[in-house]
Amino acid sequence: MVNNCKGDSRNVRSAAGRSVGRRRFLKATGAGAVTLGLAGCADNGGEFDDSTFKVGHLAPLELDMGAGSERSADIAVDELNANGGVMDTDVELIHADTSAIPSEATRQAETLVQDENVDMLIGAHASEVVLAILDFVAESEIPFLVTGSAAPEVSTNYMGDDYDRYEMIFRPGPANSSYQVDELAGYAEYLNDEHGWTTFAQLAEQAAWTQFFTDNLPPALEDRGFDVEYNERISSETDDFSPILDAIEATGADAVFKQFSLLPGTGMLSEWRNSEYPFGQEGVSVPSMSPEYWDDTDGGCQYETTAESGGAGASPITDLTQPFTEEYEAVADGERPTLPMYMGYCTYDGLMLYAEAVERAGTFDYRNNLQDILDELRATDFTGTTGQIVFGEEGSEFPNDVIAGPDGGAGFPVTQWIDGSKEIVYPRDIASADHQAAPWI
Repeated sequence: MVNNCKGDSRNVRSAAGRSVGRRRFLKATGAGAVTLGLAGCADNGGEFDDSTFKVGHLAPLELDMGAGSERSADIAVDELNANGGVMDTDVELIHADTSAIPSEATRQAETLVQDENVDMLIGAHASEVVLAILDFVAESEIPFLVTGSAAPEVSTNYMGDDYDRYEMIFRPGPANSSYQVDELAGYAEYLNDEHGWTTFAQLAEQAAWTQFFTDNLPPALEDRGFDVEYNERISSETDDFSPILDAIEATGADAVFKQFSLLPGTGMLSEWRNSEYPFGQEGVSVPSMSPEYWDDTDGGCQYETTAESGGAGASPITDLTQPFTEEYEAVADGERPTLPMYMGYCTYDGLMLYAEAVERAGTFDYRNNLQDILDELRATDFTGTTGQIVFGEEGSEFPNDVIAGPDGGAGFPVTQWIDGSKEIVYPRDIASADHQAAPWI
C-alpha cells in the first residue's frame, strides 16, 4: 500500500443525484491498513489553510443513524455554500466511517485532523465511541461537536472534571440522559393522565448511555408516586425475550420503559405483540427511530414509542423543523433513511450554529485563535430544528452541554408508531396525535 496519507477522494453523487465535488469519504479498510497508512504522517493538522473550511464528520455510515447524519451534514454544507460559505470561504465536507467501533473512530479522527487538516469535527454515534476519542480531541485542541451520544459523562467526566483541557468539546444535541430521565418521568405523568397507568418497569441494554436510566429513572418515577417493581439490564446480544416479558408481566407493570440502541428489539416486539402482553412499550429505542422500522418489522412496531430529538419532524418544534425535514426527504428521494433521525437533526443544527459562531469570531483558524472561537460557541443562543440551543456554562452541572428540560429550549419529544407513521404524542404543546395504548391492554 502506498503511504500517501490520503483518504478516498473520488467524486460521488448524493441521493438526489447532485454532483458532490466538495465531499469526500474515508472508509475503514481494516486496523492494520489504517495504522500503516498513518505511519510517517504529521502529528498535528499542520499549517492553517484559509482557502477552504474543512469539516470532518464522524459516523457509522453503514447504519441508518449514521447515514441520516451524513445526508443532513451534506444538506447543511450545501446550504452554507449556496449562501457564500463560511467567512466567504467554500466549505468542504469529509465523511469518515467509524463503523461504530471505538478504535476505528479514533483512527478516523486522527486521519481527519492529522492528515486531512480539518478545521472542526462533528458527529460520533454511540457513547463508547465518543468517550474513546475525547482525549485525542483535547490533545489536538480541535473543536468537536458531539451529535450522536447522550451519556452525561461526556460532559461531567471531561468538561466537568477538567474544563481547561476539554473546553473545545460541545454537545448541541441530543439532550443527555439526565435530561431524558426527567422527560420520561414527566411522560409517565402524561400516561397516567391518559390511561391511568401507575406501575412501570425499567429495562436497559448494557451500554454507557443507559446506566443513568438504570440508576435514576426508577427513583424519578417513584418521586412522582409511581411504582417500579422491575429494573434490569440485558446484553445487546439477547435473543430470548420470553423470560423478560414474563417477568415484567408478573410485576403488574402498565408499561416498560426501555433503552435500546445496539439491541434491535424486533424479537421483543414480535413476542410482545403475538402473545399480547398487557403493558405498553415505551422509552428510548434507537432502532425504532428509523423511518423504515415499520417496514422492517412488518408493522410490528405499532404502538411502540421512542423519545428522539427532532421528533421525526412530525410537528413544528421550531420554524425550522419541518422545512429541514422536507428538504431532507427530497434529497433522500426514497433512499433509507428517509428521515434524518435524531443524529441528523443534531448534526445539521451543530454545523449551522458552528458556522454562525466562527462568523462572529471572525476566524475559523482554531490553531491560532481557539479561544476566540470557543468564546462565541459558549455564547451560542441558536434556534435549530430541535429547539433553542444554549450550552451549560463552565462550573454548571453539564458544561458545554445543550440545556434541555422545562427550563431549556432543546426538547426530547416522544414519538409513537401509529398506522405506519411516526407521530409526536408528548409533550402536549407540540403533539401531532394522542398516545394510543394497544387494544389488548
